[in-house]
Amino acid sequence: MDKHLLPQDAPALNRRQFNGGLVNSGLAVGGLAVGGMALSGAIGAGSSAQAQSAVSVDKLMAKGPLPDITVGNKDAKVTLVEYASMSCPHCANFHKNVYPKLKKKYIDEGKVLMILREFPLNEIAIAVSMLTRCAGDNDKTVALVDVYYEHQDKWLVRGNAEKKLFELAKQAGFTRESFQKCLSDEKLYANLVKQRDIASKDFGVNRTPSFFVNGQPVTGDILNIDTFAGLIDPLLKKSG
Repeated sequence: MDKHLLPQDAPALNRRQFNGGLVNSGLAVGGLAVGGMALSGAIGAGSSAQAQSAVSVDKLMAKGPLPDITVGNKDAKVTLVEYASMSCPHCANFHKNVYPKLKKKYIDEGKVLMILREFPLNEIAIAVSMLTRCAGDNDKTVALVDVYYEHQDKWLVRGNAEKKLFELAKQAGFTRESFQKCLSDEKLYANLVKQRDIASKDFGVNRTPSFFVNGQPVTGDILNIDTFAGLIDPLLKKSG
């Protein structure tokens, strides 16, 4: 299964690039804008196998520039960390077709804690991530992530992004004022970029979605729940 790839030498997003790429789309919102579609990386071809090696769990779970978005039991023996870009079709496919199965089998049963971490590949992805972070508490953020993935084909369209993003944000309680204020949040923007840079430099993340199960990278077909079960089940058995 193809994934979005980010070359290791790709420059980090910065505010100037963000504004420039988005303003070129003609859709300005508040201090920032939404609608830019240029990718920072390229579309990869071939297997979904990842280049990452196992990483230190302590380092992976260390406090980052943003609070983790979590789903499930924080005392679970197994932790599944996902790095994803809101504009990535494969990320949306995973969340619509595989995540519900993982949630039912492992997360809702208290066996697995899932952590969602943003790895924005382009301007619109970082704008959507900003909106999900501004939704409110952890559960509201998770819910808005689900909504934006579910309707990705509606807002991931040049010239249509701002309207659709706001329509969906209103369902989460946003007003036009709070929508624009969120997209003008310099600190949130900088922390999302910093989180992406840490993932790339420290954990070798170079594509989306990328997953780690207790520090072990998930390789193979990420659209098949058996791929995850092959890593999760032995850990659950070992933990008793």
